[in-house]
Amino acid sequence: MTKYDYDIGVIGGGAAGLTIAAGSSQLGAKTLLVEKDDKLGGDCLHYGCVPSKTLIHSAHVYHQMKNASRFGLPQPEIPPVDFSKVTARIAEVIETIQVHDSVERFCGLGAQVEFGDARFADEHSITFGGKTISARTWAIATGSSPGIPPFKGLDQTPFITNKQIFSLKKLPESMIVLGAGPIATEMAQAFNRLGTRVEVVQRSTQILSKEDQDMAGVVMDAMAAEGVVFHLGASVIEVRDAHGQREVEFELGNGDRKTVRAEVLLVALGRTTNTAGLGLETIGVDMTKRGIPVDSRMRTSQKHIFAAGDVTGQHQFTHAAGYEGGIVVSNAIFRLPRKADYTHMPWCTYTWPELASIGLNEKSAQTAGREVEVMTENFEGNDRALAEGENRGKLKLLLDKGKPVGIQIAGPHAGELISEWVAIQNGGVKLSTLAGAIHPYPTLSEINKRVAGSYLGPKIFSDKIKKTLKFFFSYKGNACVLPED
Repeated sequence: MTKYDYDIGVIGGGAAGLTIAAGSSQLGAKTLLVEKDDKLGGDCLHYGCVPSKTLIHSAHVYHQMKNASRFGLPQPEIPPVDFSKVTARIAEVIETIQVHDSVERFCGLGAQVEFGDARFADEHSITFGGKTISARTWAIATGSSPGIPPFKGLDQTPFITNKQIFSLKKLPESMIVLGAGPIATEMAQAFNRLGTRVEVVQRSTQILSKEDQDMAGVVMDAMAAEGVVFHLGASVIEVRDAHGQREVEFELGNGDRKTVRAEVLLVALGRTTNTAGLGLETIGVDMTKRGIPVDSRMRTSQKHIFAAGDVTGQHQFTHAAGYEGGIVVSNAIFRLPRKADYTHMPWCTYTWPELASIGLNEKSAQTAGREVEVMTENFEGNDRALAEGENRGKLKLLLDKGKPVGIQIAGPHAGELISEWVAIQNGGVKLSTLAGAIHPYPTLSEINKRVAGSYLGPKIFSDKIKKTLKFFFSYKGNACVLPED
């Protein structure tokens, strides 16, 4: 029987890799974790979820300060933002969380952590730092990096991505954002709120192009009202460095050409999976332009080598990476054939208002050929939203034969509100149960209960029901009728 140095080796110390390493080592498997950077935590901790949400909150507080008069308060004079203090707070939050993702913690769990560029020497061995180490099973969790488009002139023009934006020395006076996906829209709004003049250049005719247009429109309208300028349906012709300013020339759908100029250019046009340099092509692991294909058990074409997280090119969310890491542990360590199921995968874009989703939206339902019934509920009818002055947006519920198959929420704290639907969908809870459940008043969460009631109400208060009750109990009908005009 072949002897290996480790039971399982994990390449990549982000959300997926840390989940696999923690689970495997705590279950008694001799575990190796190799990370190419000098710290654990991956893109999410250092350049993604954590710094972006920290920045977004600072921008939200500043926005509230500048709009104190909306809430009946005296409007103070608000000085400009010292961005160095904002970045210092971001660094402090990262450092605090870094303790949880430390070498010491994982060593305490029983995992050996090494740093270096790993490359497969054969199907069971990798080389890094001048040494070769083997493992019976491997998991690739190397994540993704910002995608850089082949625009003319971009290679000769200074630009930033999410890897540089949180460590800028000062707040830019102006910024061009290429792209209008989640990262692009979040950063565009945050910097605009802090005082940067922001213009967004987007190839699609809507922002957040995977979302339904009406829901994405709620977000765009809010951002535009705050001052973000959008150029939709724009095909980039050339990018230029013009005397310390960045220029982007593009053509609109009607053939008009425009050029915008700003101090900083942010490129936020998707992600590229990190597979280069791993030597996967030499050991028979299939790859595509999107990433490493896996089956439902997260196995690659080499069944003892798993892949999880962004590197698969599937659901590029931190929570998806953690979930997939758990699937790998079940299959690689427990040896139980557990399959990944993304039916109820939630996601959220943390603009203000936020846009959160779970299950199908109208676009994906149409693509799947499914006929759905659509119910909507507006935040302007929610008392808590009115009290907080955040009544922009709505909830959209998709039903197939009365069963919820998708929910989108564009509104205040949508990411928190969608969590109730996570429990409902995963637990198979009926709409009647939700409609009959007691929600505290006044809360934003009442919108969830209300949309269920709006769907069931016409069925309960139908003429048929009224006639049946009248027949059995001799009810007399309306006691009051409004006079006609």
